[in-house]
Amino acid sequence: MGLRELRQKRGLTQRELAEKSGVPHTRIAATETGARPIENMSLGTAIKLCDALRVSNPRKLLEADMPKENSAG
Repeated sequence: MGLRELRQKRGLTQRELAEKSGVPHTRIAATETGARPIENMSLGTAIKLCDALRVSNPRKLLEADMPKENSAG
């Protein structure tokens, strides 16, 4: 479950999440669309978003965006 899915699951718009987290809505939008790689998000920003989304594990922000690695090899 990535940032967009978590935000939508909480019933928040990007602007509402921005207000709750203190993260600019343009940064949220850029992250959700992939224009700004979520892997480059600072820890401080991730914590703000997690707090606003009531998510205890920051890895939840990455789950949908990270390609699944194939363990067969």
